Amino acid sequence: MNGVIVGAALVRDGKLLAQQRAWPPKHSGQWELPGGRVEEGESEAFALARECSEELDVVIEVGERVGQDIPLPGEKVLRIYAAKLVSPGEEPRAVEHTAVRWLGPDDLDDVDWLPADRILLPALRALLN
Repeated sequence: MNGVIVGAALVRDGKLLAQQRAWPPKHSGQWELPGGRVEEGESEAFALARECSEELDVVIEVGERVGQDIPLPGEKVLRIYAAKLVSPGEEPRAVEHTAVRWLGPDDLDDVDWLPADRILLPALRALLN
């Protein structure tokens, strides 16, 4: 079993894309970076591109790692990669989430992040600056 969860630090015009969870009820309304589980036989970059296509209906280009691995429950780990839209004019949409929002460096503290994503805020802020 692969215990890697990948997330996209998707940046456009100096802003980071966040999405608001619809479920589970415990985390409904909280914000996270797009991404998800790496499935058997997938590379981390492929899994991240697939998840962004499914969750946001966009095509991304995956870049370098951002921040450190974040341990998650169940012996999983969250790993974030910088990413950008292949078509910069394309607008991500909330397919599986309540909302999406572009956040500038000064907006990062304005949303209620999931605990694992919150740990990465300093690295994400550095990426935007």
